[in-house]
Amino acid sequence: MAANVSAGDVVSERGVRFARRVFTAAGIYGLLVLPPMLFLETRIGIETPPPITHSEFFYGFLGVAIAWQFAFVVIGRDPIRYRPLMPATWVEKFSYGVATVVLFQQGRIPPAVLAFGLLDSVLGVLFVASWWWTRERR
Repeated sequence: MAANVSAGDVVSERGVRFARRVFTAAGIYGLLVLPPMLFLETRIGIETPPPITHSEFFYGFLGVAIAWQFAFVVIGRDPIRYRPLMPATWVEKFSYGVATVVLFQQGRIPPAVLAFGLLDSVLGVLFVASWWWTRERR
């Protein structure tokens, strides 16, 4: 079964289902994990010194990341309509994933932070796959 996109072009219903699940799950996961961090600035500074000295970057990062989680949920509702936004989601995921790998290699972050960065990279790969599987086919 296929979803009609335009005359002569179709998109695999299986690919659409995959994209819906990936983006919706990623958004829900992010909305569960990120907002509690808004209340952990001091604790993060204690557990992984030094303390955060530029709170505006910390809260700015979280604000942008939380906003993207809402975007993922929206994309998950209609992957075909929002497919042009999918490459931007790759930047959101891979920028953090690559940064954590580099910072870990430099000894600047603990393994737990690297794990979250790698998870973001896995989600980035799934976002690329979603884009691929929702392409038009003749």
